[in-house]
Amino acid sequence: MPVINLTQNTVRTATCPAGKRKIEYSDARQRGFYLEVLHTGTKTYRQRYTDDHGQKHHYKIGAAEVLTLDQARQKARSVLAQVHLGEDPQAKRQEKREIPTLSEFVRSRYLPYAQEKKRSWKTDETMLRVHILPALGSKPMDTITPEQIAALNHRMKGKGYAPGTVNRAIILLRFMFNLARKWKIAGIIENPTADLALAPTQHRQRFLSKDELRSLLLSIQEDENQVAAQAILLLLLTGARRNEVTHAKWEYINWQNNTLWVPLSKSGKERFISLNKQAIALLQSVQRTPGNPYIFPSPITGEPSPSLHYPWIRIRDRARLKDMRVHDLRHSFASFLVNEGVSLYVVQNLLGHTQVTTTQRYAHIADGTKSDAAQLAGQVIEAMTLPALSLNP
Repeated sequence: MPVINLTQNTVRTATCPAGKRKIEYSDARQRGFYLEVLHTGTKTYRQRYTDDHGQKHHYKIGAAEVLTLDQARQKARSVLAQVHLGEDPQAKRQEKREIPTLSEFVRSRYLPYAQEKKRSWKTDETMLRVHILPALGSKPMDTITPEQIAALNHRMKGKGYAPGTVNRAIILLRFMFNLARKWKIAGIIENPTADLALAPTQHRQRFLSKDELRSLLLSIQEDENQVAAQAILLLLLTGARRNEVTHAKWEYINWQNNTLWVPLSKSGKERFISLNKQAIALLQSVQRTPGNPYIFPSPITGEPSPSLHYPWIRIRDRARLKDMRVHDLRHSFASFLVNEGVSLYVVQNLLGHTQVTTTQRYAHIADGTKSDAAQLAGQVIEAMTLPALSLNP
């Protein structure tokens, strides 16, 4: 192993002697630092060191075609500093290589765990696939910063997502990083969401008036995406939760009993959604996708639509209902029933609430509209029988 005074020029002109696979040129200025030249012409800076256990290592500093000699020497000195502090740079590099990207962690650890432990794992999977992984999935988990997560939230807000939806992205990331720390995933020491505050949310009740209902039905009828439009109309007609409709399969419909089976509801139990005649007529008009079990599949993937966000934004804006959320259709369904004099106990069962206290929020509607409840009920029924119910695919 020749010892020479390495310069940028000697690095440039150094060659491997004929008949040899490689040669190492040791630096006369810096102990243990050398240039490795292969017979192929590849040149690499390396640093020799001995760890606390007496094991010898040849640490790769970097390619000579990328690093200058001064840069390589500086990096080599940093490696030696770690050794003097009792650290093993080679072991740290190996640990770094074992740190998964967020996508790798989600695929190999989180989703298998969520599928077994969480009833809402499909909601998590959608949030990850649609929002989180496109922005952060390719990044090693130890490199994800609070600023990057804040930027993701800013983009979601810019696309019109409600504060509650944006908050769920932070909450899910916080939960996953806490699990990664608990499972001692390599490199995960801090949780980048720890100091991120959740956006304030307004717990309000928003119901459709008679005129708003008419505008919404007409907008649904006019929409270009009839798969999504029909799903939105079914939400209004049944008071179902969004995922209960978007994940519904044809086999879940009992045409004799006029019910839609929900295998696993928000309460963790199965439930049956009652289908009125308008809902039955709507489902009978839906064009089936051959070989696809879902009633409202995504036209692109064939899977359940990950979100009705964009069709809903388009439909509600055309109807001039900019403050309406998809979930407000469920509130409106409940208000229609209460205004018709239906008991809160019946409304509780129709909505799938496990506790009547959840349904109690609609009690004030009945108290405030006793005098014209019958008239309003007739108006609602009249509005619901508009031609907009006859959606043709």
